This record gives sequence, C-alpha cells and structure tokens, in this order.
Amino acid sequence: MGGPCYSACTIQSLNPTCPSSSSSSVIFALHKPQIHSNIIQNYTRRRIITCSSNSRRRMGSVAAMNVVSSSAEVGIQNQQELKKGIADLYDESSGIWEDIWGDHMHHGYYEPQSSVELSDHRAAQIRMIEMALSFAAISEDPAKKPTSIVDVGCGIGGSSRYLAKKYSATAKGITLSPVQAERAQALADAQGLGDKVSFQVADALNQPFPDGQFDLVWSMESGEHMPNKEKFVGELARVAAPGGTIILVTWCHRDLSPSEESLTPEEKELLNKICKAFYLPAWCSTADYVKLLQSNSLQDIKAEDWSENVAPFWPAVIKSALTWKGFTSVLRSGWKTIKAALAMPLMIEGYKKGLIKFAIITCRKPE
Repeated sequence: MGGPCYSACTIQSLNPTCPSSSSSSVIFALHKPQIHSNIIQNYTRRRIITCSSNSRRRMGSVAAMNVVSSSAEVGIQNQQELKKGIADLYDESSGIWEDIWGDHMHHGYYEPQSSVELSDHRAAQIRMIEMALSFAAISEDPAKKPTSIVDVGCGIGGSSRYLAKKYSATAKGITLSPVQAERAQALADAQGLGDKVSFQVADALNQPFPDGQFDLVWSMESGEHMPNKEKFVGELARVAAPGGTIILVTWCHRDLSPSEESLTPEEKELLNKICKAFYLPAWCSTADYVKLLQSNSLQDIKAEDWSENVAPFWPAVIKSALTWKGFTSVLRSGWKTIKAALAMPLMIEGYKKGLIKFAIITCRKPE
C-alpha cells in the first residue's frame, strides 16, 4: 500500500500545531473574490476556534503534550460551542450527503493515479472500509471475528451497519448530531438490523460505555473533530476489550522533521481556514497519535499514509456539488454547509502541498 510505517524508534517528538488565519481563493460555483472575502471577514467575527500563533517548543514527552492539549490545542471560546457547531453542521449537511453520495460519510480508497468516474466513488468508500479491516488484520474466522463494535463518530451509520452485517456482530454508534443518530437508526431498522445496531447522541471524549466492552473500536474520520486528542485516544483504549483492535482513520498534518519545531506560517494559515469551515480544533500529526497510543500501553501499533489513495475524493465531491442537484441542495441547506463547501478546494490544496495527510493507525489492546 505504500507509505511510512511507524515504530517506537522512528517517532519524532510531539508537536501539535495550531494554525493561524488568512484568506484564500476558492474555486466553487458560489465563489466570487469579493464575496469570499466578506464571508471570511464575517465568520472571523464569530469564530469558534482561537489558536495561538506563537511557535511551540518541541516536546519530548506525552506529559508535555498534555499541557498543550489543555490550553492551546483546546483554544476555543467554549467547548460546548464547538460541539454545537459540529452537530449543527452535520444536522444541516447529512441529508444532502446521503442523497448524493449514500450512507458512507468518508473518503473512498483508490489505486494511485487511477482515473475514476463519479459512479465509482461509492464503491471506493466500501473499499476504504475493507482496506482498513485488512490493514488491521481483522479476522473473518468465526472464532476470531469481532462480535461487538463501537463506531465513534458514526455519521448516519454506514460503517456500523456494514460491519454488523459482515461479522454478524452487534454495533453501537455515537455522534454529536441528533439528525444523524435518528437517521442512522431509521436506516438500521429499515434494513432489519434494529436488534443488532443502535445509535445515540454522545461525546466521543466521554463515551457512555463501560470499560472493555468492544472487540473492535472503529473511528473513521472523526478524530479530526476532537479538541483533546489525549482524551480521545484514552477513551478509544478504555472501551476496547482486552485483545480488541482499534482502527483510527483520520486527517492529520504532516510529520515534522527533526529540525522543525512547528509547521510553517503558511501551512498554519491554510489549516486555520479549514478549521473554521469544518469546526475543527488544532491538527496533530500521525506521529503524535502513535505516541499517544504508546502512552496508553497499546500494542502492535502501525500507521500508514493513504493520502495518495484518497486523492480523487475531494475533486469528486466538488464535482458533485457543482451539479444542479448539488448546487441547489447546498444553497438550501444553510450557512454552515455553504461555508464547508467553499472550503473543499482548500483540502485539495493541503493534500497537493503534502501538508494534509490521510492516516490509518491501528493497534491492539493487551490481553
């Protein structure tokens, strides 16, 4: 599959970064330069994420990172306001996504340099799930396959239902969006899975489950929304059963080189624009996540960069938004969805510059 794998000897010191703000051009149907400038200016007045622009010293321990996590990384006016912004965004946009893309609210997995049509993307989203399971070496042996699954940041439950059917397992999904939880349950009931799959509104940083409940802990593109990465990883580890597997697929920024103390100012500016559009706190790197997993005594940790394998995804999302159906749906949906749509080209820019990394990280909880 290509890309670096990490081990204890190759992980650099932790250094989560907090980007700063700037303006940018956006190639979207609604965009005109003067309109986009006004949008950014107006949103800045009511911004949710407030990040320090001061560079941080390199931190050589998890304890040092925890100090940052409790201050600069969670530099928001109010955590409840951030959670509300995330919930409102997905309350607004989930119906549009389902109508155009189906019930899997995540990237697709593609062969590098492949030429794909819009019709191929739903299959690529299923392929993403299968590739993640394969990377984590999840067994299909009836004696070893997972029987209980939690989907952390479940969207409208696409992964939960898929995994429950694949493994004949029970699955529980959590999301901040009441609209998503309700729709996820309705789809499960309609597919005859109501007795196996359930969904609820809950915070991934304070999961409503007892310790050690799940054989498979699944987080597909939700980690980027977590304002406290240490607590997030701690909760994933807590709810995993002894011997259970954690699969974390998430957006990261690039790993820093040994000579770097932070991302460049330009990189921080780009990430900050994306933060404001998608209600994201400060980003971290794959190496940061691996270090946190190590601090929780998790085993068999491995990570890989799948950025090249998801390259066709955002251009396809933009293309779907530029259809008449997509365009009118975005306009009707609400301001948060429009703002997120305007930021989609920024994701492409981040990938092309090597700043944004699409990472898969897996591990096992000790027996």
